[in-house]
Amino acid sequence: MEAKAPIQYIEVRCCGKTAPCPKCGKRGQRKQVLPARLVRTIAYKQVVYLRITVAEYYARCECSKTFRSHPEGVGPRCLYDNRVREAVIARIVEDGMDVQRLRSAMKRDFLLELSDGFVYDCLHGKVAQLNMAEYRLWVVEHFSGTLCVDELHLGRYTLLLATDPLGDFPVAFALVQKNDQPHMRRFLANLKRSGLMPEVVITDGSELYPKLLAELWPEARHQLCVFHVIKDINGHVLDAVKRMRRELSRRGHRGRRRRRGRPTKAQRAYAKRRKKSLKDQATFVFKYRYLIVTRKENLTDQQRKTLRTMFEYLPGLKTLRTFVERVYQLFAPEQSEHQAYCRRAALLRNAAFAQVPELAKALRMLDDVRFAKMIAFLASPAGKRMRTNNHVERANRKLRYYEKVRYKWRQRRSIVRFLLLAIDHWWREHRSSESKSAPTNSRPRNTPIACIHHKTHSTCVAQPPYVVSG
Repeated sequence: MEAKAPIQYIEVRCCGKTAPCPKCGKRGQRKQVLPARLVRTIAYKQVVYLRITVAEYYARCECSKTFRSHPEGVGPRCLYDNRVREAVIARIVEDGMDVQRLRSAMKRDFLLELSDGFVYDCLHGKVAQLNMAEYRLWVVEHFSGTLCVDELHLGRYTLLLATDPLGDFPVAFALVQKNDQPHMRRFLANLKRSGLMPEVVITDGSELYPKLLAELWPEARHQLCVFHVIKDINGHVLDAVKRMRRELSRRGHRGRRRRRGRPTKAQRAYAKRRKKSLKDQATFVFKYRYLIVTRKENLTDQQRKTLRTMFEYLPGLKTLRTFVERVYQLFAPEQSEHQAYCRRAALLRNAAFAQVPELAKALRMLDDVRFAKMIAFLASPAGKRMRTNNHVERANRKLRYYEKVRYKWRQRRSIVRFLLLAIDHWWREHRSSESKSAPTNSRPRNTPIACIHHKTHSTCVAQPPYVVSG
């Protein structure tokens, strides 16, 4: 049978003749010394108690008649000190444990038998201590003028996110019941009301944004995410590859009849020596179809050789490959707006592209209105040209990871609570890293934002931080 760990006691006395009032700081005279009480602290594989002795004091102010002293790091009437609470928060936020795993780990490592209620009390207490009101003002002051907006579906709820990709910090978020225009209008209107006047707003191709952005920020340029645009265009190109490959495969069955049973060794050797059949060629094209839409600079020598073999099997793939390369040039960040429009005109005039049905659909995506939004980034200075909303998309993936793997969000309160703790953790780490590199008296660059709607709780993020709005 495992022996019990011995109990250790640490004396902590906080009962001087005078003590400051906890509200105003005016010192009061000691009335009486109270009996000592035990508070559990944290120690690896040990049971350690703080034997705390405090006193009651006469107040010399109007805050109260009497008050009690308490040592730093121990709350009044608490059974555990703040080190235990910090360990609980660290295992929830940093280590990604759920409540049951946390209780098991604390019992194994520190011989602490915590209840579920105490764990949730630690979470609520930590959130109540957060004060994000200053961050809203900081965001307006340091806003670069470029705004990324996106939405993330979290079960019954939708999380609306807004970030600053140039400043690399979150701007706002809102947790809503439904992903529709009224909620999005309220979210963006709150950003405008807080003082944000973006020059460029980057979104995906959702229909939620064009009307609202034209209504709220008529002078701001609406940038469609180039990554999503190219993804949709490449989808049409791959549809053309599938169609050509399917036609080649069907021709491969003509006049051929396969023998029953497994082929012999001699037959397999002959199959390797002979030229590939049309069906085998179609299989080869299907296997390496992704090379048609791969950027030229990302191709290896072996992949270039494979691409040439595909062109020998299906010469029509050359047209698709040429179209893809010109589309990539169409959104090059180093060009001018005039060059982009000239390249678009040459693309639309090409008769070979128009004859392919799938490419004709892709060309229709480059109409005048949409294309102006696709190249809105070219109107910005060279160092501030943001073509995609990947900054907020990366935050979405991080949030999704937290939801599925770590915390298993179910209720609105749980989502907001966890995100508030995550943003506070990110903020503290970011400030500590910046304080080492930045000169003294410099303000932290990135800080979490305050809630635009709620007075009780404010922000919500996982990495980097994300501000709460409604």
